[in-house]
Amino acid sequence: MNKNLQIAKYLAADYLTAATAWALFFLYRKYYVDPWFDEKVSAILRDRNFYYGVLGLPFLWVGLYAIAGYYRRIYRKSRLKELGQTLATTAIGVLIIFFTLLLDDVIRSYKSYYQSFLVLLSLHFSFTYLARFIITTITNHKIHRRIIGFNTVLIGCNGNALRIFQDIENQPLSPGNKFVGYVDAGVVEENLLQAHLPHLGNYKDLKRIIEEYKVEEVIIAFERSEANAIEPIISEIEDCSVVVKIAPVMQDILLGTVRTSSIYTPLIEVSTDLMPAWQKVVKRIMDIVISAIAIIILAPVFIFTAIMVKRSSPGPILFRQERVGLQGRKFKMIKFRSMYADAEKTGPQLSCKSDPRITPWGRIMRQYRLDEIPQFFTVLKGDMSLVGPRPERQYYIDQIVERMPHYKLLQKVKPGITSWGQVKYGYAENVDQMIERAKFDLIYLENMSIATDIKILVYTIMIVLQGRGK
Repeated sequence: MNKNLQIAKYLAADYLTAATAWALFFLYRKYYVDPWFDEKVSAILRDRNFYYGVLGLPFLWVGLYAIAGYYRRIYRKSRLKELGQTLATTAIGVLIIFFTLLLDDVIRSYKSYYQSFLVLLSLHFSFTYLARFIITTITNHKIHRRIIGFNTVLIGCNGNALRIFQDIENQPLSPGNKFVGYVDAGVVEENLLQAHLPHLGNYKDLKRIIEEYKVEEVIIAFERSEANAIEPIISEIEDCSVVVKIAPVMQDILLGTVRTSSIYTPLIEVSTDLMPAWQKVVKRIMDIVISAIAIIILAPVFIFTAIMVKRSSPGPILFRQERVGLQGRKFKMIKFRSMYADAEKTGPQLSCKSDPRITPWGRIMRQYRLDEIPQFFTVLKGDMSLVGPRPERQYYIDQIVERMPHYKLLQKVKPGITSWGQVKYGYAENVDQMIERAKFDLIYLENMSIATDIKILVYTIMIVLQGRGK
């Protein structure tokens, strides 16, 4: 499968249909809305605004679709869902165009405003959805005929796993799964899949298997006796770009205790998206805009703090330390130095309230979070976000994971300057406290949204202004 080619098809279709819709709408405006226009089509073709709209506006539409997340999971589209998504995005886009480009037009009557809105909405939606419908129908047809498929690993090897495998393989219209093999959960009652699929190993090898076999979908099909392995498996592959589905046991289906995602196979898709695509874009825009404004406004504070750090004790003004960020990638976190030089010459140590390594000015900085100001540059760079779990060093992460394996879930998002754990708990003085603080960050992970980020930022500002940092 060539994902880039598939994306290019949708991009080209969206661009051409947007251009066509605007061209027809431009003709409509000139002939039926403009009270003084009484010329031929050739006059419209000489109008620069016509070409500006036909060539430029489609880029705005493509950008809006990208923000809405339309070009993600490009081979897994539903024509029914596409109908609603296209209509909603079209309505938003037409509203933007209407209020930015059309509201000050010369018109025959105010009734023309409503007519123009409906005409542009109808034209754009009809052309766009028709093109998408054709591409998606052709793609789905190829998937059903097994021309296109997704490399799939089945986790489990007992009765439930065999039933799911046979259900999918025997369907006249394939859902797109191309099984490359199976892995076991370590609790094997009967290995019923060995005659049908290659055994790729244990679930602890999943990351390697996913990378080696270019796996796109993982189906967990356990018996009740294996249910305890589900959580560690999901934690293991949480940061992998795969679709995760769980097959409930037959008793759950008969009792009506589950709702399945397909009328063909009883599979429950586990959502790995913490935020809708458009909110991720808005979050990044907030990071850039707020950080840039903060750097400009706080420039005098930045200079004053740097001078005070230099005068407080010998050593560099800025302190750089390696931390672990998104998907386990390491980056350099920058802060104003709040401790004496060589404070960790004997190895990694967490600070405490009465820590003698902290300078007098360092205590003031920590109280008002002034030492965190340089991190706005790290946010602009993209290694951090304004709001996200507190980044830690690998030395402490290893200790935390031993007692709290699902701590790794925090690496699904960028670390932040502030977090729900930082607001509710503050700085940690030992591993026990780091675990307690992480519990609040895991709650944030389950409730991620732009509204939650704004709430945390407001709380953080209140803590800074009141000097309650700890």
